[in-house]
Amino acid sequence: MTERTVPSLILGICFVAGLAIGGYQLAEGIVRFQTLNRSVVVKGLSEQEVPADIAIWPIRFKQADNQLGNLINGIDEKNQQIITFLQSKGFARDDVSISPPSITDNEANSYVDTSKIRFRYTADSVVTVYTSEVNKVRTAMQDVGELGRQGIAFSTDDYNARTEFLFNGLNDLKPKMIEEATQKAREVAEKFARDSDSKLGKIKSARQGVFQINDRDRNTPYIKRVRVISTVEYYLVD
Repeated sequence: MTERTVPSLILGICFVAGLAIGGYQLAEGIVRFQTLNRSVVVKGLSEQEVPADIAIWPIRFKQADNQLGNLINGIDEKNQQIITFLQSKGFARDDVSISPPSITDNEANSYVDTSKIRFRYTADSVVTVYTSEVNKVRTAMQDVGELGRQGIAFSTDDYNARTEFLFNGLNDLKPKMIEEATQKAREVAEKFARDSDSKLGKIKSARQGVFQINDRDRNTPYIKRVRVISTVEYYLVD
């Protein structure tokens, strides 16, 4: 072995050793990086039942006549009968509104056989109650048959005449429900960490779902179910 060969051999050994050490450190770095990015995504649900705080009650009726003037007079008379009925049930006049009537001239319809028309004019009219006294509406709805006895043919199964019950107090519920949903998500994450022999780390990301307000069921639309789902991603550490 010559004198020049020895330094070259030493240099080669150092180079190989350096690659080995560097490779180990690089591999260790990748493992650490992956470990730091181990995470679990969990969801937490918060749900509450609340009473509706607004009622919108439309009372729709039909009127027919061959004279337009008589038709209008008949609508005005029945509107007043409905208002009197509502006031007798405890509603203030400010709670009640009257929509302009929708009037149809049946003889103007070219697709209708005018010889079979009994009344030339027909009209729909709506008197609407808008109130925060939900229970008062529910009680009055049970007595609406009184209007029928007064000769008012009101609609009860018309889609456009359905009573609506609303809940407007969502802002008061949001903080507590978000806290509850987040806490439930953490409980799930903690259980997952225990089952995987890990510990729960910091929150990596969090997403709050959209609040949903639905009827509890089709028979009790005046009771609402409010729900929200929070999605949280936690780091897992050993």
